[in-house]
Amino acid sequence: MQAIVADTTPLNYFVLIQAADILPNLYRTVLIPPAVKAEPAHANTPDIVRAWISQPPPWLEVVSLKQPVDSALAHLDAGEREAISLASELQAILLLMDERDGVTIARHRGLKVVGTLAALDLAAAHGLVDLQTMFERLRATTFRSPVRLMVSLLEQDAERKKRQEPDSNRASGQSNLGTIRGR
Repeated sequence: MQAIVADTTPLNYFVLIQAADILPNLYRTVLIPPAVKAEPAHANTPDIVRAWISQPPPWLEVVSLKQPVDSALAHLDAGEREAISLASELQAILLLMDERDGVTIARHRGLKVVGTLAALDLAAAHGLVDLQTMFERLRATTFRSPVRLMVSLLEQDAERKKRQEPDSNRASGQSNLGTIRGR
């Protein structure tokens, strides 16, 4: 697990759904450029997010850019511009970003990008969170995503859990006979 670069939006939602602490379990260190640290300080940001970014956890590091931001990124917001630039400068293994335009540009620049949903799915695969609960919390926010994507991820999560059940039963000395006989 190595450090990644993050944009503002995923951090915002991880804080809102009380799941920010899974990020260091997945990625060890999360790097952000100064604009990403500054964006959540705005008055329209939820209080919990403003409080969190004002006292960032030790695994969240602000890293300044060494080069000016590419002018081709001017149509993106400051956090996206700087996050893409920082990920490129550092040759980051991953960029955590949700905004479609930013994701498209980052991928065209050869960056590997994951969004909030993919990170939550990875956390669920590692047993760090219950994906259904996280998605319910996301739905209570302003987070927007195609419903079919969330349904698909929940179906994959259910399949993953089914595949893990026989392993856990064998490990505890139980068998599937009760399940088979019960049918």
